Amino acid sequence: MGSPMIHLGCSVLGMTHSIFAGGQVCIAVAGISIVTQLNLFSYGLVGSLSPHVGNLTFLRKIVLQNNSFHGKVPSEIGGLFRLQVLVLCNNSFEGMIHTNLTNCLEVRELNLIDNKLEGKIPEELGSLSKLTALGLSSNNLIGKIPTSLGNLSSLNRLSTAFNTLEGSIPEELGRTSIGFVQLGFNRLTGTIPSSLYNLSNMHYFLLGTNQLEGSLSQDMGVAFPRLWQLNLSKNRFTGPVPVSLSNASMLQYIYLIANRFTGQVPPNLGRLQNLRAINMAENHLGSSRGDDLSFIDSLANCTHFQRMAFSNNFLKGPLASTIANFSTQLFWIDLEFNQIHGTIPSGIENLVNLTYLDLDGNQLTGSIPSNIGRLYNMQDLGLYGNRRSGRILSSLGNLTISNLIDLSSNDLTGDIPSNLGACQNLLELYLSDNNLNGLIPNDIMSLSLLVDLQLGGNAFTGSLPLEVGHLINLELLDVSENKLSGALPKILRNCVKMLVLRLDGNVFEGEMSTSLQTLRGLEYLDLSRNKFSGRIPMFLGDLPFLTYLNLSFNELEGEVPSIKANVTISVEGNNNLCGGLPKLHLPTCVTSSSGKKKKVSLYQTTCSNNHCNFILDFVDLHKATEGFAESNKIGVGSFGSVYKGILEQDGTSIAALVFELMPNGNLDGWLHSEVREDEPPRRLTLLQRINIAIDVTSALKYLHTQCNEIIVHNDLKPSNVLLDDDMIGHISDFGISNIIYVVSNPMIATSFGTNQNSSNTMKGSIGYIAPEYGVHGHVSTEGDINFFA
Repeated sequence: MGSPMIHLGCSVLGMTHSIFAGGQVCIAVAGISIVTQLNLFSYGLVGSLSPHVGNLTFLRKIVLQNNSFHGKVPSEIGGLFRLQVLVLCNNSFEGMIHTNLTNCLEVRELNLIDNKLEGKIPEELGSLSKLTALGLSSNNLIGKIPTSLGNLSSLNRLSTAFNTLEGSIPEELGRTSIGFVQLGFNRLTGTIPSSLYNLSNMHYFLLGTNQLEGSLSQDMGVAFPRLWQLNLSKNRFTGPVPVSLSNASMLQYIYLIANRFTGQVPPNLGRLQNLRAINMAENHLGSSRGDDLSFIDSLANCTHFQRMAFSNNFLKGPLASTIANFSTQLFWIDLEFNQIHGTIPSGIENLVNLTYLDLDGNQLTGSIPSNIGRLYNMQDLGLYGNRRSGRILSSLGNLTISNLIDLSSNDLTGDIPSNLGACQNLLELYLSDNNLNGLIPNDIMSLSLLVDLQLGGNAFTGSLPLEVGHLINLELLDVSENKLSGALPKILRNCVKMLVLRLDGNVFEGEMSTSLQTLRGLEYLDLSRNKFSGRIPMFLGDLPFLTYLNLSFNELEGEVPSIKANVTISVEGNNNLCGGLPKLHLPTCVTSSSGKKKKVSLYQTTCSNNHCNFILDFVDLHKATEGFAESNKIGVGSFGSVYKGILEQDGTSIAALVFELMPNGNLDGWLHSEVREDEPPRRLTLLQRINIAIDVTSALKYLHTQCNEIIVHNDLKPSNVLLDDDMIGHISDFGISNIIYVVSNPMIATSFGTNQNSSNTMKGSIGYIAPEYGVHGHVSTEGDINFFA
């Protein structure tokens, strides 16, 4: 009894041996006289294929597709001389393609797609003269495409994609009958052989993701009149896109992404009535004529059109109003990063199925049209980097299924409409780098699915809403460069998925909230240029994934916690910090009698006997005063505290004046600051300059007119003007100053200075000495006024 097709289990058959080792189905010779077809498609079989399959000599068809076979393909299959179809795809067969398969001279279809085969494609396959379909895609094959395949005059389908094949496409393939060619995702080089344009039955021409080059035949559309799909993406093709493509009336999909095509988009693509998608992104398309988008007019004739992408080109001109007349099947428009100007055409709301609209990086002007709010299926709206102005309209709140809205880097003004909170499916909201102001709406913080929220570079005021704690899926929060104030809300601890937190450039104050301790996934934390105070939390040193930490220009104090060496860290502009990594160049922390670690600002002391000066090491000074113990403090004055002590080296008794620290250095450092890569430039505003001048003037008025005796500084210059936390100027360094005693007549005075060798000695620093000192050398208050000259 004959059986043309077998899909029976072991228990049904009388068996002498199994053809599946470890499998679930067994086929035996006993009890079956002829087996012509073995169809076990998607049976969930596991194991290796036994060489006994070679005993089924009447087999014409073997289909083992979509199982979990592994091991080598038995060479015994080569003995099945009646075999016409061998389909082993979607398994895990391995090893090389055995040349014994070429003994199956009746084979029409050989499908080995999606396995783990390796090695080269055998040249011997060219002897299978009746082969019409060869599928070798998605394996680990290397080497070249054999030129012998050109001998297969009946070959209609060739698929070798997703391997590591190299070399050129054989010219000999032009002698076949190929209508389906899929060679993509390899490393093929060279040009498209001219002989391939003889294959007039071509339906699918798929060569994407290789290293092919050269220009396309301008007669491609004539050569391939039956073409359905063209994919040449991610190669190195140059020259114009063939205008003749419009002759391929059956063409539905055109993919030319990431090449180097130039010139204009063919203006007659509207003749392709069946066109569904066209993607020419990442090329050099465009001209200087300013009408590069005129091709859109013709695409309005494509009644099945669904997807259009021309991003990252040089297309220049206005967006044609005819885009509003496109097929209502259109769901995707991507024109980002071109030179499109003008406004978004009215009537765009007619595209009722539009889900993706990306116009980022163009030159669009005017306000955002309210009719965009009627695109109820919109999921991704991108208007980043244009010149949009006006307010964010409340109609955007109608885009309730949107996942992304990007309006950043425009000139938008006003506040954020609260009804954006209705977009409960938003994952990403970008409004940064505009001129938005007002409070951040609480409703925005109710978008619990948000992963990325960027509001930086605006003028938002008020505090960070407490509702931020509802954003439990948030990974990136950027509110930098605004005018936000107040303390960080403790409920921020709920945002446990946070990776990036940017609060820099605001007026946040208070201690750094311990709520950040729960954000264990933080990689990037920037709290710089605020008014945070107190100590740096020790837990920052324990964040396992932290790579960037910026706490600069706050009012932090105390010891910097131990931070991993691979973390980029900045703490400058906090003048009461100590300790930390050596690369921070901070002073060593010392423990005072109260048990607190602090930074002390004095490193130099002066003894007046014989005018001697010497430098004390900080450690020596610390030991001499017993850690600046309160019991050794002998006085407190307007300039600082005086401590007594005994030097350990020689027992000398000292009195050390600890001056008030001037955290902002001297005026010279601000007027002539050196630019460093690791810190922002130091610049004085006009108001700060005026205030410092007033400070110095007030100090001189006190020295010259309000003391018991007149004091002349004699060396007033920017480096002797120190600036405190509040940028208030203080005059320092009275080392060469003079006291002028008034005798009887107020107009007659006697000068006594620190240098009594000559009353006519010229005093001061070159560049700041009063000119009259060079003539007569007499000290006077007018000499100090020369500072302002």
